[in-house]
Amino acid sequence: MINNLETEYIKIGQAIRKRRKELKLSQKQLSERIPKLDRSKISDMENGKEDFVFSTLIKICIALEITLEELLQEKK
Repeated sequence: MINNLETEYIKIGQAIRKRRKELKLSQKQLSERIPKLDRSKISDMENGKEDFVFSTLIKICIALEITLEELLQEKK
């Protein structure tokens, strides 16, 4: 079960990175769009090293101008 969860975190992180790069944003620029989320947390999330809190994931989607559904489709 843990490996499956870690795999999903990695896939979601990759989808976040892909969308961020599509918008030509650095991790720092993305972090500036999300109060109380620093660049190192975004890096950890993109690399599958950070557990996703649902509210943070929603904030990331808003900052990336994408719906949660669209982001999750990206991870496939």
